[in-house]
Amino acid sequence: MVKKILLVDDSEQDRMLYKRYLSKHADCATFQTYEAGSGEEALAQFQALRPDCVLLDYNLLDTDGLTLLKELRDLAPADSLCVVMITGGGNERLAVNALNGGALDYLVKQQFDKELLCKTVMHAIEKNEWRQGVARHHQELQEVNQQLRASVESLTEARQQINHQNKLLTLTNQELATTNQELARTNADLDNFVYAASHDLRQPVHNLRGLFEELHRTATVNDPDAAQIWQLLDDSLRALTTTITDLSDVVQVARQSGTLIAEPVRVAELANQVLQTLRPQLQAAQADVQTDFSALPELTYVRSNLRTILLNLLANSLKYRHPERPARVQVCTYLAAGQPVLEVSDNGLGMNMQVHGKELFQLFRRFHPQASSGTGVGLFLVNRLVQSQNGHIEVDSRVGEGTTFRVYLQAVAPAKPSGEKNAPQHTAVDHL
Repeated sequence: MVKKILLVDDSEQDRMLYKRYLSKHADCATFQTYEAGSGEEALAQFQALRPDCVLLDYNLLDTDGLTLLKELRDLAPADSLCVVMITGGGNERLAVNALNGGALDYLVKQQFDKELLCKTVMHAIEKNEWRQGVARHHQELQEVNQQLRASVESLTEARQQINHQNKLLTLTNQELATTNQELARTNADLDNFVYAASHDLRQPVHNLRGLFEELHRTATVNDPDAAQIWQLLDDSLRALTTTITDLSDVVQVARQSGTLIAEPVRVAELANQVLQTLRPQLQAAQADVQTDFSALPELTYVRSNLRTILLNLLANSLKYRHPERPARVQVCTYLAAGQPVLEVSDNGLGMNMQVHGKELFQLFRRFHPQASSGTGVGLFLVNRLVQSQNGHIEVDSRVGEGTTFRVYLQAVAPAKPSGEKNAPQHTAVDHL
């Protein structure tokens, strides 16, 4: 993409030198340079061109570099001005003042060559683009956080009302039946409200997606950063859609808690269904998944809950695989002290359990955001489903080596005429 560079210097020879430096360097071949010989001309050129970077000499005939820098900053949007100041030799205080005044870097005149000039300008442009991207993302996060805070406040207020009603229940036995009915209705209304709120948000977001795609298809934007802006908008819409879907899943689990019935489940059959669901991810990761359910081929559990648990654990192993080796995942079931255990072990990125152990199952917590997109809901759901059946999860992990999840399901396993089989042997690591 062509970058516009404005050279501001009252010396025509210096401008020609900088222009030649930039044109001769291979990495700066896409730069398009413009020139200004005075502060007044520089302001006019800046407003007309909106350059990606300004190479500004401190000594000008009609002004000085710091004064012009301030005037340029007043013309540019906040945190969008890219200026490299050229100062005289040995004037460190001037360089510091330039950086404090908004310049992204500085060069000392007659002490740089084409290599240093090109690298400095490119670094300043990249830093400015990164700064603007961070600002946009921060603004989006602030808006989402504001919406979430409003939802939390509404939920907190509703729950406070329920707590107040619970206190009223203890005041008189004569009103017990009526108050219990009102409380049940209030709880149902609250759950319906949360579910409906997350559900109803999908349509506006879907509409935004349609408008975005139509705008992207038909609009013409004459901006060198247009592609990056489109991508940021697309990523933000995807993240918002995923967050709404995950919130809906969390509420759905709460609504179904205690209403589903346990049944005998053939673990191998269920695992095959889950692996079929994850086939695209398995193929993309070229993953090797080994299963061994011989020690406990069948157990009694809520089928949909067990499927959700296994699906999320396997999906995590694929998401957070190590980039330098093929993904290997081992899944098995066994009895430990009479309690059925589902174990999923991988050779992925691993985690520092001393640092992240207490936060592992918290909502919206992510520990490898650079490895994969996600919202940090999967492990929260798994833990919530397991705890709803009085089970618990143990996690062993080492950074760079992999992670093992042992899910103690607290289910009633079918009786075995030959007696209980021994659990598979595992190497102990940092135990949570």
